[in-house]
Amino acid sequence: MLSIDNLFASEFHARFKVFHELMTIKVREILLVSSLYDAFIMEEDGRLASRIMNEYKGLNLSQPPRFTRKSSANEALDLLKKKKFDMVITMPHLDEMDAFSLGLEIKKIKPGLPVILLAHSPRGIYPLPENKDCSGVDKIYIWSGNSNLLLALVKNMEDHLTVAHDTSKANVRVLILVEDSPVYYSSFLPLIYKEIVTQTQAVMEVGLNEEHRLLTMRARPKILLAENYEEALDLYQKFRDFVFGVISDTRIPKDGKIVADAGARLLSLIRQDLPDLPLLLLSAEPENMAKATEIPAVFLDKNSPNLLAEIHNFFLTKLGFGDFVFRTQTGAEIDRATNLLQLQGKVAQISDESLLYHAKRNHFSNWMIARSEIALGSKFRDVKSDDFSNTEDLRQYIVSSIRRLRKLRQKGIIAKYDPDHFDPYVRDFVKIGEGSLGGKGRGLAFMSALLEDNQDIYEKYPEFNILIPKTLVIGTDCFELFVFQNRLQGFANDGFSDQEVAEGFLKAKLPEWLNKQLETFLSQVLYPLSVRSSSLLEDAQFHPYAGLYQTYMIPNNHPDLSKRLHHLVRAIKLVYASTYFEGPKAFAKNTINKTQEEAMAVVIEQIAGTEYGDYFYPDISGVAQSHNFYPVSYMKPEDGIVHLALGFGKTVVEGEKTLRFSPKYPAILPQFSTVDDILSNAQRFFYALKIKNNFKELDFDNYSNLEKREVDEAADEFPVKSLAGTYIPDEHRIRDTGYMPGPKILTFASVLKYKLIPLPELLCDFLELGRKSMGTPVEIEFAANLSPTKGEKSNFFFLQMRPMVADENRYGVPITREDYENAFCISSQALGSGKNNQIADIVYVKPDDFKLQKTVKMVDEINRINADLLKVKRPYLLIGPGRWGSADRWLGIPVQWRNISGVSAIIEIRNEQLQADPSQGSHFFQNITSLGIPYITVTEGSEDSLDWKWLDSLSSITETTFLRHVRLEKPMVLKIDGRKSQCVIIAT
Repeated sequence: MLSIDNLFASEFHARFKVFHELMTIKVREILLVSSLYDAFIMEEDGRLASRIMNEYKGLNLSQPPRFTRKSSANEALDLLKKKKFDMVITMPHLDEMDAFSLGLEIKKIKPGLPVILLAHSPRGIYPLPENKDCSGVDKIYIWSGNSNLLLALVKNMEDHLTVAHDTSKANVRVLILVEDSPVYYSSFLPLIYKEIVTQTQAVMEVGLNEEHRLLTMRARPKILLAENYEEALDLYQKFRDFVFGVISDTRIPKDGKIVADAGARLLSLIRQDLPDLPLLLLSAEPENMAKATEIPAVFLDKNSPNLLAEIHNFFLTKLGFGDFVFRTQTGAEIDRATNLLQLQGKVAQISDESLLYHAKRNHFSNWMIARSEIALGSKFRDVKSDDFSNTEDLRQYIVSSIRRLRKLRQKGIIAKYDPDHFDPYVRDFVKIGEGSLGGKGRGLAFMSALLEDNQDIYEKYPEFNILIPKTLVIGTDCFELFVFQNRLQGFANDGFSDQEVAEGFLKAKLPEWLNKQLETFLSQVLYPLSVRSSSLLEDAQFHPYAGLYQTYMIPNNHPDLSKRLHHLVRAIKLVYASTYFEGPKAFAKNTINKTQEEAMAVVIEQIAGTEYGDYFYPDISGVAQSHNFYPVSYMKPEDGIVHLALGFGKTVVEGEKTLRFSPKYPAILPQFSTVDDILSNAQRFFYALKIKNNFKELDFDNYSNLEKREVDEAADEFPVKSLAGTYIPDEHRIRDTGYMPGPKILTFASVLKYKLIPLPELLCDFLELGRKSMGTPVEIEFAANLSPTKGEKSNFFFLQMRPMVADENRYGVPITREDYENAFCISSQALGSGKNNQIADIVYVKPDDFKLQKTVKMVDEINRINADLLKVKRPYLLIGPGRWGSADRWLGIPVQWRNISGVSAIIEIRNEQLQADPSQGSHFFQNITSLGIPYITVTEGSEDSLDWKWLDSLSSITETTFLRHVRLEKPMVLKIDGRKSQCVIIAT
């Protein structure tokens, strides 16, 4: 006769078998059509399968879907003819055809096959092209860097296909989400699935205890997405007996039209039918809280800075989920565990009575299997408590098995930092924490993997050691823990200055375990370090957040280890703090992202450079881009552009003077056409890290610990001698050598003219490799150290790669002769594409009052006008001389993004006083183009024109010392033909 425990176990096995019979229609085979880079991000660290099994614990309780990736649309179509797939996911960046055309071709081959378009931004998709058949794509999701969206959209399709069977078979519960905006449902679905997984699974597992109030929940709830009132009501009526919650937007379509309160009406109807059902009403309009109160339903403001936390709280408090609960034999709760780590710790401490209670009922086995840990779950199930001579042996068996599993789960391509086994001379890429690597970290890891697959590049360039700096990444989970433990979430809201945020973060404490790991790491590495931001959103396509966060350099050579640790911890805290600085917040408002969703990883890298006297710096640093926005001569945009500088790359990314050339045509140097041009445009200052006689407290505010040096000051140092020429005043001539007396002029002639190293050729190959692997133009940051010994290799360091936004000029906007005749502004050098008729305000620098030495003062005036226009939500056109956003005040007005965050278009005036070339390599320029903000250059004395008299004739709204703010009666019309880089602006 079976004992009660065995009867319970038998009952469990029967129920567990039912769970395996659920979801009979599964998405097993997915064809992913994407670039190499997009695929790499979605499979971050190569763990896509384990993410499905471990992140979405128990979603399917069977094998995860298998992905077949193709980077070629034509190859994908050929494969569809030969192999069965359950779904196709395509991304916009494909070489042969766009996603909508691919969808149509797929439907010709497999008419019923679902095709999902996963886009990086709605700006690249909406409004849908009127002249293109878009019916080949079944649903569009917007992906802002959250890899969980991929899993959510797959599971959501499975839920819709299996809900009828699974609700009748096993009483599976249903949660209905009503939302018509792709941006919002793309954000909500991953969040809801994550909550369902982390909370419902715990309830499911504890639900094996008959005394628990959610006993009948035998599988995870289905999440059903409805995009209008009728669809939502139909789902509710079909699955009424299984619905355990409804979440709805207030403003949704009803009867084919957007109805302001349709969502509230829907919830009111459901409330009348089921008075106790948890309901959540979402709205971007706070006044709709009154409607929620009438229903009644929980109300959440979509614009709330704490929206994610509030939704999390709704799941915890209203939907009745709980953790794994340890109980006594009588069922009394004594403790809880929410994850493997906690389970391991709790099992080691709980009483013998509780341990036997759960072991005999297979609770540990069930908990593992529900989280797709099938092997260990089966192992626990096969072993009985009676097999052990005493309870302590059973306890050690469970604890050691869980510990082994955790170790296995931590294995990956990127090694976990282990202080006991870390060898800084062998391990090039290690990681602390379990969270994401962030944007920079992903780029480095991706390039490392790409180089492994392209060994021929090493053979092609024997002159170089091609390297990725030795790197330690602190994962995003460490940032989240730091913010949570120190209660710093409030700084995500507006109203705090950068200084206030920095002070708050510096007062906070890093987790003690992280401090100890960093101390051990520093005891093992003695080279200078850069501490760089690597946020989730950084270096993403369309919205790269380039340069908005902080980077700090530290010498890491103080004789006192505690001092070195203090410097590193301070740098990490300041990088963390920059997540909530004004610049990123202002930038986020122009995107679909929320500051509260951001999380920061930290990349700690060996600095690429060499010691010269008291200083440490790279001989060469630069930014290479595979798309040139301003080609000259017979260059083509796709030939690319490079910005080169001596010392650290801060010179380049902040828009200071650099040498600009095309890697395909390194001999064409427009800014070095004459000796006078060279003297005027050559780099005069560079950045270096002082490493000797510098044991005082580091200056984290001044150039991030770097010092700005004059080139002449370093005339006797090897890089200057190797890369500079010497000016001969008597001859008004520059000799191509630095090894003679006289003023040194950085010409880089030894590299570009005499080919000391094949740098242009290597950059060409890197840009092409990056473009092919990412499916879009790329930007690469690099550094190089020349070998002072003939015959020895020089070092080339790959520092960063990110996608560029340079492929949106496919659709031209025609500009007519009449447009040119009526325009108050005409430009032949304009970035962007399309038509804008939403701008009626113009803010411009008064030409007669402009003074180059007062550019910093102008920033303050622009900032005030920008703030006033933001308050009333009025976009504006900004006009001014020189290079916008340059850190060099003598090249233009040194605004930062937060100073002009409400701008909708920018005009840069080039005249005799300021003729600086547009700084394509700067972070400011990258962010402007990524937001799709037109950047228009007007060169006075050319065919370009701007009607200053007309501007001056307009009445002022505001006038300051240097600026005028005017407003048109009707919005102007701005047209840019991206194919020809031509622009006109017309007053209507």
